[in-house]
Amino acid sequence: MILPPATLGMLGGGQLGRFFVAAAHEMGYKVWVLDPDPHSPAGLIADSHLQAGYDDFAALDAMADACAAVTTEFENVPAETLDYLAKFVPVRPGASAVAVCQNRIAEKSFLRDNGLPHGPFAVIQSEADIAAAPASLYPAILKVARFGYDGKGQARVTNAAEALHAFHQFKNEACVLEQMLTLDYEVSVVLARDENGKVKCFPTVENQHTRGILDVSIAPARASGCLRDSAQEYAERIAERLGFIGTLAVEFFVSRGELFVNEMAPRPHNSGHHTIDACVSSQYEQQVRALCGLPLGDTTQHSASVMVNLLGELWYEGGEPHGRYREPDWSILHAVPGLKLHLYAKHHARHGRKMGHFTVVGSDAADVLAKALAARAAIGVLGD
Repeated sequence: MILPPATLGMLGGGQLGRFFVAAAHEMGYKVWVLDPDPHSPAGLIADSHLQAGYDDFAALDAMADACAAVTTEFENVPAETLDYLAKFVPVRPGASAVAVCQNRIAEKSFLRDNGLPHGPFAVIQSEADIAAAPASLYPAILKVARFGYDGKGQARVTNAAEALHAFHQFKNEACVLEQMLTLDYEVSVVLARDENGKVKCFPTVENQHTRGILDVSIAPARASGCLRDSAQEYAERIAERLGFIGTLAVEFFVSRGELFVNEMAPRPHNSGHHTIDACVSSQYEQQVRALCGLPLGDTTQHSASVMVNLLGELWYEGGEPHGRYREPDWSILHAVPGLKLHLYAKHHARHGRKMGHFTVVGSDAADVLAKALAARAAIGVLGD
């Protein structure tokens, strides 16, 4: 076990890293953050902020010297960086697991090879691959294999000609072409797995997206107990097959009552923010525990909850790109009983940027949902 007051390392300095730093501090640890952004939200509260790139070996050496173990807050940290640090200190999750999750081709191939439910897809690395893709895939979504998130690097296409145009728009980067499924709704499972293979799942969450970005998460999901349990079983199987150590999120589509794995995130997840306020242990505490070899915490959800994302457009009058910039009136949210507001201390608000979230908790799920949606409307969050 790695015990306090040891120093832990975090690669990445966004809001997920910030929550990790806060959880680690509460548990008695110190944290070093490596992130090139001088205004890194996690760096602002870390014991040390190494303002450097993920391929800066001098900074990596400094982190390896100071830290007892290292983790990451986003999947696009180069696998080579994780491999390098692993020569000196425990790195959890490992590079091999992260590499699968950071490349959609590797991710879809992993699902296929392990018999996990997924939608039909084709790997697109050339114009010839588009020509060879079966017509039955359309309508589809073309997604770049690397660095796409929150709807970025994606295009809806109805035929091969549109897919070819989108492929050129993506500068002929490697992609996957995924059949668009008839969508009932979306769910996700956040879990933690320790070095001995023990897994603790949080209750399955129901997610609603707006313009490709998570908008509202309802926990527990309003789905059958069988479906919620099946989602957890698939997520556990994924963690086991990856040899994963840490906090993992698995997103699912529910189509015609069937589960299909959409994406995996080798880190805490936006849809797990509610665990801070609604569960005995948060997903960030679990990340600390798995990293340090501590027993995993209790994932019991003690309150019904609804989480709402707060994006950068909220800081602009009318939500318009050229609207007047102003701070939202947070007194509106603070007046709602059971509402917990979390702001990320990001330097500048821009459209589509996650600036904060709030979670409403309570004993009655219907009442919690009604309060959350009313607060969402009152503060000015816009839908589609």
